[in-house]
Parts: sequence; structure tokens; C-alpha cells
Amino acid sequence: MSTFVLVPGYWLGAWAWDAVAAPLRAAGHTVHAVSLTGLAERAGEGGPGVDLETHVADLTGLITGADLREVVLVAHSGAGAPVTGAADRVAERIRRVVYLDSGPLADGLAPLDQYPPEQQARVEASVLDGWRYPMPSWAELAANGASLVGLGAAEQALIQQRATAQPIGTLRQRLKLTGTGATLPKTLVSCSFPLDQVRAMIADGHPYFAELAGSEWELAELPTGHWPMFSRPADTARVLEQVAAR
Repeated sequence: MSTFVLVPGYWLGAWAWDAVAAPLRAAGHTVHAVSLTGLAERAGEGGPGVDLETHVADLTGLITGADLREVVLVAHSGAGAPVTGAADRVAERIRRVVYLDSGPLADGLAPLDQYPPEQQARVEASVLDGWRYPMPSWAELAANGASLVGLGAAEQALIQQRATAQPIGTLRQRLKLTGTGATLPKTLVSCSFPLDQVRAMIADGHPYFAELAGSEWELAELPTGHWPMFSRPADTARVLEQVAAR
């Protein structure tokens, strides 16, 4: 049996994993679904001081505080940055890092650096109160390349209703890595892009996948949109279980 730590992408909390965590737990796995500082039930902890290091510390604190070992650490979407940082800090406790329609962040980069300049400007222009980055409209997310495949009206309404503004410091701060986690086994589970397209983007040095170039990565595929925990939750659990067993 595996120990999973499931980290949701921007604007989401532990609740986003409910339909994935249930079958994993039913199969006997230990599952820790995470709400990072300032999000979901932890919204009251948000503020201008919340940054990427805050979220890295959330994850390392959970893993060490609960004395978790042989962890399968799963990042969805924007959680790729704090998960990369946490895997670097507590590599000895991690068995595998899984990026679910996500990817690692390179040392010295901020998540915003992965966006084209015009998208960076739109993000900055939308910030409220100096630190809150609200979830964009579905139309804007789709225009920026996020696939909505598999999300019906009910799923879209649920996500928008429960979404929390993301602390902008988590996108602005640069990630600092020691390199300790570089040799950990890693898996990319691609949902939005077919694997042939992912391989082409890796070869072209696309910023989303630049860190995969020249690395030994396991590539897996779950064809759906960018939010597989809502569009194909049972299949997401199955793929995570398969990846963890390797």
C-alpha cells in the first residue's frame, strides 16, 4: 500500500481530491489531501506574506510532522512549484513525485516566469488588495490554454463556487533548490496533451516541460481536460495507483 500526498492546483483545496481520495482509501492506501495556506478552509490564513516558500513549508511540515515516509507526492497544475520545492527539501522521505497535468519548476524561476509576458500582465492586473489573485473566468482559462474537456456545467459551477483567490506571492517568488531531489523517480501524467505532443514540446524546450529534457522521466497519459480529479476521478485514482506501484 502507498502513502499519497495530493496537492491541488491554484484556487483549490483538499476538497478537490474527494472523488480521487475515496477509491484510493477504499483500496487500502493512506491519503493526505492538502489545503495550502490561504486556500479553502485555510483562507483565513491568507495575506500578502504568503509566498511560494510558505507552501513548500506547508508540505514539508505535513510530511515530517506526520512522519510520512515512502511518500508518493502528487502535484496538480500550479502545485508543481511547491511540490518540486518540498521534494527537494525532504527527498529522503519521497518515493516518487507525480506531476498530474503539471510540471517541475527550475531552480531560480518563479511560476509567473513560465507564462508569456502578456499573460503575466493579465495576472498582475487582476490582483486584488495587493495579494489576492482570483480565479479567472472559464473563457479566460481556456484562452490561456487550459483544457475544459470533461467539465460539465455542474463541475464548472462547483469549482467556481468553492475556489479561493490564490496568494500572488506563490506565483511571484523564485524557487530555490539544493538539487537533493533531482534523482527522485518522477512521473508526468499528461491529461491535456497527447504524449507525442508532450515529447515534441520537451524537445522544443517549451517552458512547461523544459525540466524534462535530458531527464529520466516516466510518462503516462490520462486523456481528459486540465482538471482530471473532476472530469475522470475514478480513472485518476487508478492511474495514480498504477504509477505508485512501479
